[in-house]
Amino acid sequence: MTSAFLLINCTLPFVDDVISELKKISEIDDVYKVHGDYDIIVKMSTGTEEQLQDIIKNKVRKIDKITLTLTVIIVKQ
Repeated sequence: MTSAFLLINCTLPFVDDVISELKKISEIDDVYKVHGDYDIIVKMSTGTEEQLQDIIKNKVRKIDKITLTLTVIIVKQ
């Protein structure tokens, strides 16, 4: 099992819309709207690191209004 935090920036008036789209992705466990350098923090889990990269590339980054992502892979829970 590979888990990661995904830090996301998006166009500010659309944060809630982005959160709604993120919640539709089954591999996403938790979604948090935050204040600071990033707008949203997501915790996600997949079977492998390759699957994680695929979900980020083909699902998360395809969401309109996301401008930046930073992936932090969890090495130990």
